[in-house]
Amino acid sequence: MGYAVLAFDGDDEGALGRRMAARERHLAVINAWAADGRLALGVPLFTAAGRPAGSLMVLEVPDQAGLDAYLAAEPFNQEGVWQRVETHGFRIAPLPYRPLPQPGAPVASAPTHTVVIAMDGRDDGAEQRRLAVRGAHMERVAPMAADGTLALGGAILDAAGRMTGSIAVIARPDEASARAWLAEDPYVTGGVWQEITLHPTRFAPLPYRPLPGAA
Repeated sequence: MGYAVLAFDGDDEGALGRRMAARERHLAVINAWAADGRLALGVPLFTAAGRPAGSLMVLEVPDQAGLDAYLAAEPFNQEGVWQRVETHGFRIAPLPYRPLPQPGAPVASAPTHTVVIAMDGRDDGAEQRRLAVRGAHMERVAPMAADGTLALGGAILDAAGRMTGSIAVIARPDEASARAWLAEDPYVTGGVWQEITLHPTRFAPLPYRPLPGAA
């Protein structure tokens, strides 16, 4: 099991300045963590208006000590860029993903993808609803990983290892196209995902290792 770090910047006037002041040190840390396989993906989160809102960092570390080491090393966490940090157990779904952008690849000037944060219901039937349609969901997303529509996806896990939500990074650059993609997913039509938040994003080229399931 790894971890997903969902971290959100402040909304005060100094927020962007703090981010830019720490950005080079942040990039140095995530380059090192990607190179040794501890960072599976790191992307910024934007508002619909294009303002930096935070970050999604997916860590491939075996335990809480690995998560704590990342947060201790991360300048965005230590220097007040991130004002609110959520950490979740996370398991990347093993799918035939395309390679993530490597050093030297161009950086897009506008969002190219959307981060989908989708939480399951909290009622007694939530787990059974997920399990009932999980096979259909996986059948849908496997070819999307192969064709690049799904850059990364996986399950949010509670302390007992039960699936309680999902995070997906999809090649849809705006909310309308992302919601159209979501509308056809069995986790939506089957009532699994009850709270969905969307953030535009783009990739920074890093020396990523192949994702689980990638060729």
